[in-house]
Amino acid sequence: MIGWLEGQLGSCWCEGPRAGLLVICAGVGYEVQVPLSLHGRWQGQLAPTAISLHIHHVQREDSAQLYGFEERRERDLFRLLISVNGVGPQVGLALLSALGFEELVEAILQADLARLSSAQGVGKRTAERLSVELRSKLGDRFGPTSPTAQLLVLNGGAPAPLGLKQELELTLSALGYGPLEIGEAQRAAALAGCLAEDGLDDWLRECLSWLGRQIA
Repeated sequence: MIGWLEGQLGSCWCEGPRAGLLVICAGVGYEVQVPLSLHGRWQGQLAPTAISLHIHHVQREDSAQLYGFEERRERDLFRLLISVNGVGPQVGLALLSALGFEELVEAILQADLARLSSAQGVGKRTAERLSVELRSKLGDRFGPTSPTAQLLVLNGGAPAPLGLKQELELTLSALGYGPLEIGEAQRAAALAGCLAEDGLDDWLRECLSWLGRQIA
């Protein structure tokens, strides 16, 4: 598997919504899809120009695709994004193109559905899945505290302690649900088997599943 390319910029290319770079390494040209922000930075550069990229390599029976990123943390975030059901490589690139690394992590941690939905191909339900499924992973990997701890801090700067019910209500409220919907969803989750000792992610999953059925 290819994880890194270092060579010369051959050209920049666009095919519909997809953008990429041709990277020439030891006489071989690799077509690499990249976020639009990175493509724009290299577009117009005179070849040959030295370039290096962190690569995510997707190998299938009938094709191979390379996705390139300037920083390793961007590639790692991309891999987390495409691990979410319904989020493919093109949506992952669209999210990074629209928001960039720092803003995208912040939007997921704070369940900012409006910002997440600003990326092409991302609707409200996909934005919800991104926030619910990645908030703990991103908090552990890219930030010292949970999103709710970042929002609620004591005067001295230390995170304020939150009970499960309060954190659940805060998260669902950030996702755009009202108090009545949140209360009904909590009762439905309890009837579905969620216990007080279960984690926040278990309660969120059941609540969102019930809320999704009401809308459907």
